[in-house]
Amino acid sequence: MMRRLFLLMLLFAPLAALPAQAREQAASAFAPIPAFQSDRIVVTAQGSGPDVILIPGLASTAEVWRRTADRLDDRYRVHLVSIRGFGDIPVGANGQGAVLAPVAAEVRRYITSQRLDRPAIVGHSMGGLIALRVAAGGGASVGRVMAVDASPFFPSLISPGATVGDIEPIARIGYQALMFLGDEVLRTQGTAMGFQLGGASDSLFGAMGWQGGDRATLAQSLYEVMTTDLRSRLPDVRAPVTVVYGWSRDDASPRAHIDGLFRAGYRSLRTPARFEPVEGAEHMVMIDQPARFMEVLNRFLAP
Repeated sequence: MMRRLFLLMLLFAPLAALPAQAREQAASAFAPIPAFQSDRIVVTAQGSGPDVILIPGLASTAEVWRRTADRLDDRYRVHLVSIRGFGDIPVGANGQGAVLAPVAAEVRRYITSQRLDRPAIVGHSMGGLIALRVAAGGGASVGRVMAVDASPFFPSLISPGATVGDIEPIARIGYQALMFLGDEVLRTQGTAMGFQLGGASDSLFGAMGWQGGDRATLAQSLYEVMTTDLRSRLPDVRAPVTVVYGWSRDDASPRAHIDGLFRAGYRSLRTPARFEPVEGAEHMVMIDQPARFMEVLNRFLAP
């Protein structure tokens, strides 16, 4: 009995000798991780290994990442994020007020509360904006970022000289159209009315990515996607950034001329981004060209 007591004293003596704050930090490392609860996002995890966070775009849930996650989870622990109010997920706090910034804050809180080790964050479209926000405010807590068909200022993919002031009246029309007419008006009249998301609204509404959701959340999110300009925040991003986008050899396609626009959008990063055009893909790169996208993703995740 005395021997066991002596061994226990030896085991915990180094911890007792630490300052109080250090003892608390050391003890917390062994405490169970609490279940994550949020009124902004829903997160499920699968697999084991280095952490990878997948964030969907406007009106999409984590289901758009399902095939990708299933191809990763034998090597990585994949965290699938769904934004409340998209698809059939209860709206929570996203039904009123801003969406992008609070969602980014919740992703950062998830990283901290679940003790993720410098995760890679992959965001599609609006999810790319969120990933950049997380990285800009997350310091060294983010390992790397992949923006999939996402620009720090989406209107610059249509008009390089556009400003938020130029776009705001058009964004307001998009907001009102969704609130009063529903998303069908965007499917049928989006291009004619001028509120294209990075030049990709046609493919967005025609792909499996558009899952609808709470009307107020969709309208506010659309407005924010069109009026958010993160170019001034890019110098705060310490993690390396990879930009993936659909590309075409056909000179008649808008995708043939998009490379320079993406490069211009990310030029204020402290470390130059890596650009990965995926031939034959449109807006939903991971669905349009899954094999080519996985090649790019594996390069991005490689040690």
